[in-house]
Amino acid sequence: MRNLISLADLTPGQLARIVARAVAFGRGDVEDRPLTGRQVGVYFRKSSTRTRTSFWSGATRLGADVITFGPDELQLTTGETVEDTARVLGQYLDALVVRTNGDVEEMRRLGGSPDLAVVNALSLDEHPTQAIADLTTLSEHFGELAGRHVLVVGEGNSSGAALALAGALTPGLRVTLLCPEGYEVPKSTLDLVDELGGGDHQVRHITDPAEVDGPVDAIYTSRWQTMGVPKADPNWLAAFDGFCVDRAFFDRFGGPHTVFLHDLPAVRGQEVTDEILDGERSLAWRQAHHKMTAAMAVLEWCVVGTRD
Repeated sequence: MRNLISLADLTPGQLARIVARAVAFGRGDVEDRPLTGRQVGVYFRKSSTRTRTSFWSGATRLGADVITFGPDELQLTTGETVEDTARVLGQYLDALVVRTNGDVEEMRRLGGSPDLAVVNALSLDEHPTQAIADLTTLSEHFGELAGRHVLVVGEGNSSGAALALAGALTPGLRVTLLCPEGYEVPKSTLDLVDELGGGDHQVRHITDPAEVDGPVDAIYTSRWQTMGVPKADPNWLAAFDGFCVDRAFFDRFGGPHTVFLHDLPAVRGQEVTDEILDGERSLAWRQAHHKMTAAMAVLEWCVVGTRD
């Protein structure tokens, strides 16, 4: 059993193989059901439409049986330790997919059982399977990731952090993080990006749109109100003025072949306009599909360890 709690736990080769497998799943290349006879738990403490459903759907398509847990359905809420919970669940399940609003420490403690693979389906720090879906979408569309440039616009949230880490692990992929001042990707993540890339990565963090080196191949944004967590400043929207991906923004930084990505759900009219989200350049809906293929590739890698 192997955990996927952070992209930083992967090698560049492992990430590339997981993405390639997700692309294959997207073509319908499911020749067997490698999780037949396996049991997968899905434990979500927060609301989810795409991630929760994609893991359920992906696991069942690979042959697994799935049980879902709500936020109050495990006895973690009554005082049982994380370690005891993991020790028991490891006797019943092969994998546990977890979403929280906290950091990854609890997930790592759950992943301490040698009999249970733990998958981070979103934490406060990172959304690793979302980044895998993003790379899968770009790889499917462009063929190669090397030489491509992705502009990530808006709050430096868990999706942005995951893409920064993915950029550090993907040779030749440029990632520019354009965040308003005060809402940047955390320095600890950027330090980890530097460590992973060994000085060779092409991940850049800026706060001024004038510093964007365009045209870019993809413009990516996500909702500014991450996971419904309120911001400390009641006037926080003022900091995001000029960061909405509308037609003028897209034309300023895009070229004739630039595509649009969004991890969804979207707050239409806030971080993106209908014209862009629903336009012919938008890959957001295919990207949502690849949340499922990414889930399939991750579960296969964690549980049966094939194609590593």
